[in-house]
Amino acid sequence: MDDRSLETLGLADAPRDHPLLYPGAWPADSGLLDGDSLLPLDRLVHDDRAPVLAVGSNACPGQLRRKMDAFGIVSPLPMVKARVTGIEVGVSAHVSRLGYVSASPFHAPGHLRELFVIWLDDEQLAVIDASEGVPRPDGNYGRAWLPASDVRIELADGTTLPGAFSYVNRHGVLHDGTEAPRTHPGQRPLITELLLGSARLRQLFGVTPEEFCARARADAGLCERGTLLFAAEKLVTTSGLEAYLPAGPA
Repeated sequence: MDDRSLETLGLADAPRDHPLLYPGAWPADSGLLDGDSLLPLDRLVHDDRAPVLAVGSNACPGQLRRKMDAFGIVSPLPMVKARVTGIEVGVSAHVSRLGYVSASPFHAPGHLRELFVIWLDDEQLAVIDASEGVPRPDGNYGRAWLPASDVRIELADGTTLPGAFSYVNRHGVLHDGTEAPRTHPGQRPLITELLLGSARLRQLFGVTPEEFCARARADAGLCERGTLLFAAEKLVTTSGLEAYLPAGPA
């Protein structure tokens, strides 16, 4: 029998432990995350679970495993590759306490890319909510329902979902210099470019991606100052998805 362990598949490392790897390795295809293995999936739609569109490390099996392990959750978790139209992966306008600048979706009409839908039972959804700061009033993300009228999610068997949840950053996203949202290029190139572009950011976080990650992980207050600096230096724009954010707890 083929070895389907996360280690063998190159999917075991979690950005929580290795922030410069963010968003982490994604699977080549759909699968069932079961313990430390990614097994073949027998069906794509799981009507008894909540569909969540993953745009960052929630599509990394190693990261998902770490999140579930922290709460003793061992139930299998379906991960389904999908063709998604209307969404692109942007850069969250906050510095994470885990040492990286994470991803957040932004509205991109007509844009097509492959993302993962993770199907979560109630316990799993509560864990992912907590990891994204939902429903804390000071949380960085809100869980928003993105309807099919704006975001088309098509599975490999031709099924089109009526919509899915996704985590939208309440601070907005970083722009590309033209007020349009910038795409997330991966952690090392992103932090390198951000540090080169801001002397004040270098004063806070150092001059290399390694320094940035180490300082952010060591000081939650510094992360808050970095988040405020993004706004102060006018690096932030809207994602176009704010209307879908719940006013209160998701």
